[in-house]
Amino acid sequence: MPPEPAIADPSTSDNPSVVLERFRDLEGKVRQTRPKEDLGLLRRAFDFAAERHRLQKRKSGEPFMVHPLEVAHTLADMRMDVVSLATGLLHDVVEDTTATVAEVEKEFGKEVAHCVDGVTKLSKLDFYSPEARQAESFRKMLLAMVTDIRVIVVKLADRLHNIRTLEHLPPEKRERISRETLEIYAPIALRLGMGKIRGELEDLAFAYLDPPAFADLSLQLESKRHANEEFLEEIKKEVAAKLREAEVPAQVEGRIKRRYSIYQKLKRQHCTVDEVYDLLALRIITDSVKNCYAALGVIHNHWRPVPGRIKDFIAMPRPNLYQSLHTSVISHSGQPFEVQIRTEEMHRLAEEGIAAHWKYKEGHKGPMMDEQRMAWLRQLVEWQRDIQDPSDFLSTLKIDLYPEEAYTFTPQGKVIILPRDASPIDFAYAIHTEVGHTCVGAKVNGRIVPLKSKLRNGDIVEILTQAGHTPSRDWLSVVKTSRARNKIKHWININQREKALEIGSKLLEKEARRAGLSLSKVPPETMERVAHDYGCGKMEDLMAALGYGKYSARQVVGKLAPAAGEVVELPKGPSRPHPVSGDEVLSVKGVDDLLVYRAGCCNPIKGEPIVGYVTRGKGVAVHSKTCPNVENLMYEAERRIEVEWAKSEEATYPVRLTLHTDDRPGLLNDVTSILSNDNTNITSVEASTDTARSAMIEMTLEVQNMKQLERIVGAMRRIPGVRDVERVHKL
Repeated sequence: MPPEPAIADPSTSDNPSVVLERFRDLEGKVRQTRPKEDLGLLRRAFDFAAERHRLQKRKSGEPFMVHPLEVAHTLADMRMDVVSLATGLLHDVVEDTTATVAEVEKEFGKEVAHCVDGVTKLSKLDFYSPEARQAESFRKMLLAMVTDIRVIVVKLADRLHNIRTLEHLPPEKRERISRETLEIYAPIALRLGMGKIRGELEDLAFAYLDPPAFADLSLQLESKRHANEEFLEEIKKEVAAKLREAEVPAQVEGRIKRRYSIYQKLKRQHCTVDEVYDLLALRIITDSVKNCYAALGVIHNHWRPVPGRIKDFIAMPRPNLYQSLHTSVISHSGQPFEVQIRTEEMHRLAEEGIAAHWKYKEGHKGPMMDEQRMAWLRQLVEWQRDIQDPSDFLSTLKIDLYPEEAYTFTPQGKVIILPRDASPIDFAYAIHTEVGHTCVGAKVNGRIVPLKSKLRNGDIVEILTQAGHTPSRDWLSVVKTSRARNKIKHWININQREKALEIGSKLLEKEARRAGLSLSKVPPETMERVAHDYGCGKMEDLMAALGYGKYSARQVVGKLAPAAGEVVELPKGPSRPHPVSGDEVLSVKGVDDLLVYRAGCCNPIKGEPIVGYVTRGKGVAVHSKTCPNVENLMYEAERRIEVEWAKSEEATYPVRLTLHTDDRPGLLNDVTSILSNDNTNITSVEASTDTARSAMIEMTLEVQNMKQLERIVGAMRRIPGVRDVERVHKL
């Protein structure tokens, strides 16, 4: 037997003994969970990482090596293999030390090197903008995941420990990491069926992104904790007794719904915590599928089910392979509670997801993953492959990561899984691109429906096509899937670009003739150089940009003439005032003769991230980056333009808010007091109540910037009885 590699000595590596002790714990854990694994690789990985991170500290002041060790422990708890654990120990060496991927490969082999490279973010030198860097890092990670899913499992373990220790970072970093966790990593964990990790990621991110809402919700739950725990204990005993009577073997567990999940439901349904049906839940774990249905019969026989709350995910598993029976029932005391029924295997898959599927073939060191999960991943990468713009990539990635909800069928019985509220157009593109392009109508369950209809679970959909028909731009506001959106954008882009190119060429020729310049005499290299000055790769791109109205043909001729060695007299064009119509705080970077105005659909306010869109003949419309219309408009990259807020502090912006509240005396007074203390002007206010002891207040305020609005909304949410505060973008 070869001698075991030496472990880095704490006295020489500057690591305290706690690090070495934690590694010994890791070894013990692996011996227990995977006794056949060779620990030599693990010891060498620890030794290598400990030496490379020797002088580094975390923001908390701990030795840096604490972090890789905690990541490896999380992976060991998932019973991942030694390659995953070695990757966990080494995952930061390329990003944070002088070590290279080639060096890791030489020391630990191709498998470990591939995984380490997959979890390593791109360096700051690779791209100019942080958004582009983030987009390309995710793209790189997705590509690595396709060939080895262990990449994302390690990344999730890494993110979990980072967000557990986020309090040591500055506020802006905490917010950025939490938002990224909520929008990217938690949905990935959900898609991979890793419910346990997903739940903790969401709750921790929620605590940092909206501390007042998190604290308020925690307070409400804490005030009812004793009563809820008492109820769960009683109902557990009652359910267990009824199952024993029916001779259904089962283990019964109780739980209170996770905070972030409750928060989402409160926002979506504008209800109180008491009105959440699945706040309290029982989980029944039995030995077979047959007994799952038997247990459901027992539950419905003794407690009244809530209509529309019964879901059979055993017969029709979710796309992430989650299986369970769900029902909500009302207890004899009137307290609603949810019941989830599953087998032991289903429970393991629900908690651990893809990590529970970890198997090996004889003589093969690569993971054999479930084909359905891998098919989703390959499809995701395929959809994202052609998206060049970083903003588009990140926004469509976030959409694609959310789970599908609607199970629809072709007339032949083939299942097509689509997102909630998907349209027949999405269904058509899911079948084939040409079916989507030539789609003119649809039949749902035998009846003709509009193309903007929303599909539901169990719908049988038949697509009507017509040769020569082409996609409509209006479809972009209807479709929900990235596949449909990208195919429509691609088709429109090609056609729009051809038209813009033709218009741009004519505009440039006309302006050149007026100036007495012959474009045929301008050398091609001069044309290319001027195109580069405008940030265009070639002259055709500049022509298209002229056609879209992004640049002035007169300015281009003014640059071409001196570059070609000619002197021309440029005709005087009409002066275009800028800025206009109360939008003095907006400007286009590098251009001073374009009309700029705030888009009415989202009414951005100072301090909000914004993006400009060149409209035909109307100037530049400025949208908030979170505006729902941005996704539909910004598919033409040539019409996007950089805009910025000017330094003027004098302007005010009308903002409309909707408050969902309890109906109680003095609440409106509490709200207006906050605005009065902040010297905020109210231009209109309207309050109404309904029969469910809830109320709605709609008001329009004048604010100076985004910080003031966030301050006001935060204070309003802290008022007792305020359930939610929404900003209504359209005034």
